[in-house]
Amino acid sequence: MQQYPGRGLGNHNYCRNPEGGKTPWCFYRQLSGMISWAHCDCSHGAIRLLGDHPTQSGAVQLYLNGVWGTICADHWTDWDASVVCRQLGISEIGTSRNISVYGLWMTPVHLKSANCRGDEDALLHCSYSQGKDCGQRLLAAVTCSPPKGLKPPLRLVGGKDHYEGRIEVFFNGRWGTICDDRWDDKDAEVICRQLGFSGKPKAWVWAHYGQGSGPILLDEVECLGNETSLDLCNKNEWEHHNCDHIEDAGVSCNPYVDGALRLTGGKNAGEGRLEVFYKGEWGTVCDDGWTELNAQVVCRQLGYSGPSSLASKLEFGAGEELILLHDVVCTGKERSLVECTRSSWGQHDCSHSEDVGVQCSNHTNDITEILPTGPPIRLMDGESTKEGRVEIFLNGQWGSVCDDGWTDKDAVVVCRQLGHRGPAKARTMAYFGEGQGPIHLDNVDCNGTEKTLAECRKQDSGIHNWWHSEDAGVICDYAEKKIIGLKGTDADSAMCGISPVSRRKKRIVGGTKSVRGIWPWQASLRLKGFHTETRLLCGATLISSCWALTAAHCFKRFGEKPHRYSLRVGDYHTGVEDDFERELPVQRIVVHKKYHSGSNDNDIALLRVQGKDDRCLPFSDHVLPICLPERKEKAAYQKPCFISGWGDTGTAYSKTLLQGAVPILSKESCVLRYKGKFTNRMICAGDVSEDNRVDSCQGDSGGPLMCQNSNGHWVIVGITSWGYGCGRKGYPGVYTKVSRFTPWIRRVTKLK
Repeated sequence: MQQYPGRGLGNHNYCRNPEGGKTPWCFYRQLSGMISWAHCDCSHGAIRLLGDHPTQSGAVQLYLNGVWGTICADHWTDWDASVVCRQLGISEIGTSRNISVYGLWMTPVHLKSANCRGDEDALLHCSYSQGKDCGQRLLAAVTCSPPKGLKPPLRLVGGKDHYEGRIEVFFNGRWGTICDDRWDDKDAEVICRQLGFSGKPKAWVWAHYGQGSGPILLDEVECLGNETSLDLCNKNEWEHHNCDHIEDAGVSCNPYVDGALRLTGGKNAGEGRLEVFYKGEWGTVCDDGWTELNAQVVCRQLGYSGPSSLASKLEFGAGEELILLHDVVCTGKERSLVECTRSSWGQHDCSHSEDVGVQCSNHTNDITEILPTGPPIRLMDGESTKEGRVEIFLNGQWGSVCDDGWTDKDAVVVCRQLGHRGPAKARTMAYFGEGQGPIHLDNVDCNGTEKTLAECRKQDSGIHNWWHSEDAGVICDYAEKKIIGLKGTDADSAMCGISPVSRRKKRIVGGTKSVRGIWPWQASLRLKGFHTETRLLCGATLISSCWALTAAHCFKRFGEKPHRYSLRVGDYHTGVEDDFERELPVQRIVVHKKYHSGSNDNDIALLRVQGKDDRCLPFSDHVLPICLPERKEKAAYQKPCFISGWGDTGTAYSKTLLQGAVPILSKESCVLRYKGKFTNRMICAGDVSEDNRVDSCQGDSGGPLMCQNSNGHWVIVGITSWGYGCGRKGYPGVYTKVSRFTPWIRRVTKLK
């Protein structure tokens, strides 16, 4: 169409290549009126994707010198993939993948590497290098997905505010709704948590926020309420339902507390019709008896320190919903409107023609005078609504709080403002993960008696010298640690493999971040430094009060002298001393006698920590042993199995304990991939069919591969040992098969 415009063939005149020739062609109409054809000159540097979903993912092909060709994946990165997705107009975020060269062996190779920075508009704008052969026999591919992360993206549609609406989920390139069968507040709580809201969750049914128009993607959703995302809940298969859009589910995730205020209908944020929040609803205030003193309290509560004034009658329009307050009388010294004399909530004899309007001035970012119900605070990324990273809502944005000087007194005030009256515990160093928004507060210094965080001494918002790695957190209604009190081999065998939080297993399936205490046998082998500090060297697994398992290759570099090492148990966040954390010197190291440093076979070792007899470590909710497998055990383990550790996440080592669900593969499948390097003393695990794979790269060398037996006890099936690369397609992680060494373990440790 570009070569022969105006020939009257319309949209049907497009380039085609049904015979698979070197150059596509198109029809055109000659001046005589006859139909003819000609070769299309495709744009030099054009990009296309080959695969089942070419609008979203596939092998990358580049058009150069009149020929479509491929790109080697030897140095292919997410930066390169993002440029491809941007050039195609699909998305700004791309994930690098690779495929075997054999599927496209007849297609020429154009580029050896792309070397993109990530901000280029086209692949040929990168510092690419040309080549004709790929060393690893792998070709570049991409996935252009909308949001980041492995969880299905969610959005709220049709609500009056950003925190409410019809719930829609993105799957297979489409947004669709969820049927309200079994839909309740527990499901709403998970949705709100995944979307980043910590307000009171409420489920809505019967298309409360209007009917959707796309596909119905999910039905029979049944969450426990403590899951971190929707994909961890029980539900039907995708697009399996018996619903109509009249049953579209909705949620409200209101972040406000009773008594919060807002101004609506004005030309700027400092003026408008006054509305107050109560029990999940916004309502207006009747102007009977309303004075300048009342307006002063309102403006002070909203964070304005300048003069305030009354608006003329209905200057900002009339409300449409509830009228919540009437006969409000303030002295002007109150710190919130609800402290003033007033009628009971919802009792009035007014109409919306009497709605109050207020004008505030001299907006300030100094929140030292902001009062009990504002600004809102919330807890993010905790395991329940009672814990998490502290975030405060200022200037229209949620932001975090720096942990400089952060203490239990500050935590008490945060929890009190959120309605919790029990003991509170402060957490530092981004214990609940790093925030992504602005940094609002620093050097918070509460005395513990304040009603809200706004009343505490602090540094002005927006002025700080820290990073999100120092985000403050809290645990409300904090319970002190409990020592179970069982020690020794008898207790070990009786309590092995029982997770105190196993009842919450659905909460962590398929996740990355683990739940505190879910793997109480997880330990870490640590290398001692010149001073008292130690650093993570390998993972380990507690099998009794005194003994732990790890990989023999962990001692390859620094030797087998016990005084160089210590064993840490009860750890969750490596930078924060957890309640149940203990670190003991290693007394004895036993490497399997058939292990050799030049081989991966027999990669197993035992550690004994210092202690008298068989009583080295007291057990607690977060420190317990795992069960050993029997020598010839062929029990049917429950799926999936898990790996855990603080290992490589692709960019750095994690501060918090990670986990990953992996399937155990057949011996034949492992031998097919690793040939003669795979022995009878090994097993391999990992989903080789998925692009977003989890393998031993997400754990640590020496860490556990564990499965749950039919009795509900967790068994250490493997020890993280070796593999080809990290998360590489077709090459699952390889683990030492513990059951082959159970007699040796019992002989050395004298465990029953």
